[in-house]
Amino acid sequence: MLSMNIFKKYYASPVYAHCDGPCGVYDPASARIAGEAVLSMTKKLLDLHTPEAGNDKATLAYYNTMTRYIQIKEEESEKCKREVLILWTDYFKPVHLEKFPDLHDLIWQTTKLCSSNKHEVSLEHASELIVNLEKIHTIFWETKGRKVDWVIAS
Repeated sequence: MLSMNIFKKYYASPVYAHCDGPCGVYDPASARIAGEAVLSMTKKLLDLHTPEAGNDKATLAYYNTMTRYIQIKEEESEKCKREVLILWTDYFKPVHLEKFPDLHDLIWQTTKLCSSNKHEVSLEHASELIVNLEKIHTIFWETKGRKVDWVIAS
């Protein structure tokens, strides 16, 4: 019985955060940075050219570079998806959906683009991802009553 009294006496009010901790810090910037990396790696992959046949050293360097770009693109696509889903599941509330009725579809389309960018090399889809991330950024900051400019790092 003593333990039940302790819980009643020291009851804490609920807290909300992106990491199941009490920091309460949310920002779509991490999703933007990951999305920019996806776009950058996609552009780099599309700019790669196969070396001439018989040049083993150049072929090895080509495959090494291509593999690294693909690995980074896939990791950053997954990171972007995770960050968008954190905003969706932990930050955005029903009141936000009332004000932004397309938010659910925007988040869904954005996470689908993250998946597409993991398994393909498409400049169109990488660019669409950035466009959607900017929309999420704008909505996010509007829910906080702030205007924060969209700035791309690259």
